[in-house]
Amino acid sequence: MTDPTYDVVAIGNAIVDILAQADDAFLEAEGMTKGSMQLVFSPADADALYAKMGPGREVSGGSAANTVAGIAALGGKCGFIGQVADDQLGTVFAHDVRAVGIRFDTAARAGDPTTARCLIFVTPDGQRTMNTFLGASQFLPEAALDRQLIADAAILYLEGYLWDPEEPRQAMRAAIEVARGAGRKVAFTLSDVFCISRHGGDFRTLLADGMIDILFANENELLALAEVEDFDAAVAKVAPQVPTLVVTRSENGAIAVVDGERVAVPAEPVAAVVDTTGAGDLFAAGFLHGQAQGRSVADSLRMGAICAAEIISHYGARPNVDLKKLIADKLG
Repeated sequence: MTDPTYDVVAIGNAIVDILAQADDAFLEAEGMTKGSMQLVFSPADADALYAKMGPGREVSGGSAANTVAGIAALGGKCGFIGQVADDQLGTVFAHDVRAVGIRFDTAARAGDPTTARCLIFVTPDGQRTMNTFLGASQFLPEAALDRQLIADAAILYLEGYLWDPEEPRQAMRAAIEVARGAGRKVAFTLSDVFCISRHGGDFRTLLADGMIDILFANENELLALAEVEDFDAAVAKVAPQVPTLVVTRSENGAIAVVDGERVAVPAEPVAAVVDTTGAGDLFAAGFLHGQAQGRSVADSLRMGAICAAEIISHYGARPNVDLKKLIADKLG
């Protein structure tokens, strides 16, 4: 086995967030529930809503993409595999991820649907109301995988959100085989309780078959995966199935169970929780970067907590400060 060239290569939804100001009357007229996230299933509906947006700003997003952006900000070397369309937003996404130093070579997809977008309306009180059209991101084929890139990464990171559509699911299964064949680690984030309700059987089989080395979950996701109602019982059930289990617990901090040994850290203090979007993504970034650096489990958890605290202190899922310096100041 050769030394890895990359710390982490991630596979996930390639989404562009488009943020614009709006008032409560607009949300009410469009039938939106303020502060919520809803899926937009029709390209025509997404285009019609986009046309109604005021001047906005476009920022690349997506759960796994946020994670590798965080790792890149910490100084790690990353790659991303995700499907965009051959359109303006696809160009925006590709530019943004490359601009922060992430390798992104997935060829754009011709024709419909368009690049995935999350149309975010920000009201004067700071609330974000999100409307997500998954578009081209759902059509990542196995043929789009850069197998050499995957084999060259110490860790392959997979996004549970992308397990829904058939093509990306098959692509991720193939990616797992490539990573394991190269002697690399596979990390998986459960993403959402609703993903587990639809694909819990698949996720449990991946664990039972020894396909996952690092599993990320929040407390509710862990309970859903374990099919129990008690947190400690859920940890006891899932931890023996994976070498490293990482569970975030919001204000109660986070734990990791590594080869049977449990480590806990408190939540990092934050002056005000402004927006929790991306907290889990950046926690994973801190933890994975710590592990890639050879740091202890406790330090890696703390790095995750520091990164998550920075993200929830402002709007948006990408860091507003120098994460590398922030970690150095707090941990050395």
